[in-house]
Amino acid sequence: MMTSFETRAAQLDAADPLAAHRAKFFGTDEATQSSTPGMPLAYFDGNSLGRPLAASMERIEDFMRSEWGTRLIRSWEEKWVDLPLELGDRIGAAALGAAAGQTLVADSTSVLMYKAARAALDARPGRTEIVLDTDNFPTDRYLMEGIAAERNMTLRWIEADPATGVTADQVSEVVSDKTALVLLSHVSYRSAFIADAPTITRIAHDAGALIIWDLSHSVGSVVVELDAWGVDFAVGCSYKYLCGGPGAPAWLYVRKDLQEQLRQPIQGWFGAKDMFLMGPGYQPAAGIRRFITGTSPVLGMQALIDPVELISEVGMPAIRAKSQLLTQYVIDFADEVLAPLNVTVSSPRDASIRGGHVIVNHPDMQEVNSRLWAEDIIPDYRDPHGLRLGLSPLSTSFSEVYLGLERVREVLLSLR
Repeated sequence: MMTSFETRAAQLDAADPLAAHRAKFFGTDEATQSSTPGMPLAYFDGNSLGRPLAASMERIEDFMRSEWGTRLIRSWEEKWVDLPLELGDRIGAAALGAAAGQTLVADSTSVLMYKAARAALDARPGRTEIVLDTDNFPTDRYLMEGIAAERNMTLRWIEADPATGVTADQVSEVVSDKTALVLLSHVSYRSAFIADAPTITRIAHDAGALIIWDLSHSVGSVVVELDAWGVDFAVGCSYKYLCGGPGAPAWLYVRKDLQEQLRQPIQGWFGAKDMFLMGPGYQPAAGIRRFITGTSPVLGMQALIDPVELISEVGMPAIRAKSQLLTQYVIDFADEVLAPLNVTVSSPRDASIRGGHVIVNHPDMQEVNSRLWAEDIIPDYRDPHGLRLGLSPLSTSFSEVYLGLERVREVLLSLR
């Protein structure tokens, strides 16, 4: 007999306007979805590493045969040199609310964030403080610690509540005429709390500071409007909801009116005004291209092309609507089925400020996570005691979520 949540999952799948897109992802059919014969897979880690599109696999093979294998070095002039900018524009239009000429694909998230931060600090000479929060993603904090040390600057820490996140009031309390840069995550990697980006951006600007938003857990999951919000810089990875694959190149947004004022710190020939002149001194290219450094990761960009096209086709409002339904289903299941087992929810209950994942807490969740991975139920674990359930709307079904949550319940019962 079907349980109420199993029935609800089936009903939601039947009514889901995005359901047909799930089959486009490799590993979602019964023949390929699990490494264990006869064992269905439930994937709760799309917010860390998205599933690959079948079309991406075909594109990569064709790229190797037709472009790299056949056209060889001629492909640089024919299409590769401008690919970082062209793909950046597609990401900007599909998922960032960004007009053309402001987004590029290159490097890793960490390298692009370093470039943006150093350029921002140079654009605010005489200011001595960087504002960030204690619960931001480790790389963001580590980068700013290193930059502050080398430039003899002060870090102003916001003590963020992991269950909520950074608020506009907290930012108002710490910014001043000493603030050069504010660096925050739009969606908390731990709780999924969505920060008030438009208001916080305005607060930073009113203090005369520049702001960088880390959108690694936002892009392709929640609606973003960088141009409308007046954001200075945004950085994000492409291997989560953009499904670009492990180690895929990241993307960088720089507001158009800032670009000519900035000098990025890692100068390289691909960002030069005339890269093939190979002259004695560096002259930056016009516009966003100046933020490119070395040879573009052309092969790494191939897996990004089809997912970005799919997001553009479906539209972020539809993706966001399903994301909210998926996360609400998890919260309802946790409240009714898992709460009697002492499980609590530490993600926002208000869907308007909740991103694409949910954290459920229990003292045994690290052991639960290990056992689930062994049987092709794949969430991830975050201290303290948090099982993080990441739900990628285009590739995740409600029945898959039910399957995984039911196994969480069963494993918790077995540990009592």
